[in-house]
Amino acid sequence: MKFIDLTHTFTDDMPVYPGDPRVRLEQVEFLEKGAENVHQLTINTHTGTHMDAPFHMIQHGKRIDEISPDKFFGEGILIDVRNKKKIDASILTGITIKKDAIVLLYSGFGIKYRTAAYFKGFPELKEDFAQEMVALGVKMVGMDTPGPDYDKPWTTHKILLRNGITILENLTNLDQLLGIEKFEIIALPAKLQADGAPVRVVAFVKD
Repeated sequence: MKFIDLTHTFTDDMPVYPGDPRVRLEQVEFLEKGAENVHQLTINTHTGTHMDAPFHMIQHGKRIDEISPDKFFGEGILIDVRNKKKIDASILTGITIKKDAIVLLYSGFGIKYRTAAYFKGFPELKEDFAQEMVALGVKMVGMDTPGPDYDKPWTTHKILLRNGITILENLTNLDQLLGIEKFEIIALPAKLQADGAPVRVVAFVKD
């Protein structure tokens, strides 16, 4: 098996969505001082590589801890959307997507992660694309951007989440999946009683 980590490393200086509180990851106990090494983490549930659960934007939607674990595994498909500012259903022409697939969108925008430009003008998923994901019955949609849309009323978010499709945001290393026709995805979020959670996303490819 070849494993490709699609997760940004969580650090004390990692970027946060404008207006969100900064991350605090600090060591609070030290082995050399006679104790053990212990870190304390204070983080918004939508920072770094994370998963949005329906409860994020849907009243009475499922929280992360209420989602069945089988929803976190599946066959992945990568769609190359580089140089596209608006990602609509037309990009799906000629692409076969199976039911329960995990759809990943590689925009190349992730190269701006850790810069202020990352949160401005990233590619947006249009409503018809989200509706097609619902019609196809996919499990997740993931991207190398801060999210599928960036302005209220967050219509694309809501179409996906209302229909039980979780969202993976701030992915990395998607370029390493280019040209790979078949791979599996594991996306395991921390089991939080919350609207979202940090997630370790890994693709694995059979040699």
